[in-house]
Amino acid sequence: MTTEISLEIISSLPKGRGWAAEHLYLYQGFWYDPVILEGVIWAQQNFRAIDTDIFLATSPKCGTTWLKDLVFAIANRKRYDSSSESHPLFTTSPHDCIPFLEDLVDHDDPIAYFQSLPSSPRLISTHISYTSLPNSILNADSGSRIVYVARNPKDALVSLWVFTKAIRSAIWSHLPPLPIEEVFDLFCEGVSFAGPFWDHVLGYWKASLETPNKVLFLKYEDMKMDTQCWVKRLADFMGHSFSLEEERQGAGQEIIKLCSFQNLTSLEVNKRAGNKEFFRRGEVGDSKNHLTPEMIKRLEEITEQKLATSGLKF
Repeated sequence: MTTEISLEIISSLPKGRGWAAEHLYLYQGFWYDPVILEGVIWAQQNFRAIDTDIFLATSPKCGTTWLKDLVFAIANRKRYDSSSESHPLFTTSPHDCIPFLEDLVDHDDPIAYFQSLPSSPRLISTHISYTSLPNSILNADSGSRIVYVARNPKDALVSLWVFTKAIRSAIWSHLPPLPIEEVFDLFCEGVSFAGPFWDHVLGYWKASLETPNKVLFLKYEDMKMDTQCWVKRLADFMGHSFSLEEERQGAGQEIIKLCSFQNLTSLEVNKRAGNKEFFRRGEVGDSKNHLTPEMIKRLEEITEQKLATSGLKF
């Protein structure tokens, strides 16, 4: 549902080197793929949040798929048995269970599609920067909530590089693959999808400090280290706390098992082209296998400088 207005806006924007598509476009301080940017502009102009909405926000390749699985399983645990093979996550991609806000412009009638989503809550994901979210989400009187997951920039960079390399090969095969050295320099300069990475993270971090009841900020590494603790915290924030009886019966552990990387990657639905690219290794620290010591040092120095006065550390 591309509009002439969005195309006119995009054509006037500064361009940078794309990782998957040929170009990224700088919009409101952040770089976007042109197709996704159409959706960002559409959402800003048309999307209306409701008080029960829960938004899952991430910079790309920072735990988005895992977060979707966990949130969907938590919100729907009374509707679907986490141990049953009839659970939607056994047969449906997490990205179909929880759609991206900026992707819905592709529907013939995006507003009708949103209205058809199961409510209480509607679960919607996004890579849009905090300051560029639709006003209906940001309004002080909006009851909608946001869960944000951040990841160490070294691992985020490598995971995004592997992902975009696969996407370029599949969709833009006429374009040469970008070597890690080139994407590393682009990432450090802030030119990456939904980048600059640090600005994206800081936008949600500061919002979580100012409005902790509205924005929950999580770190991927913390969630991997103590998943049970953070699943409980996530359920509490969503308004879907585990009852004492559920805790005794191990409901949280059942959800963790259902959403484990090993389980998800073994499912046929997630092995299909278009879905398998969203699953890689799900590990912390894999960047050391791809970045040189000099690259790691430079990225750590940039991160320290960018986050210096924020109180946030990786």
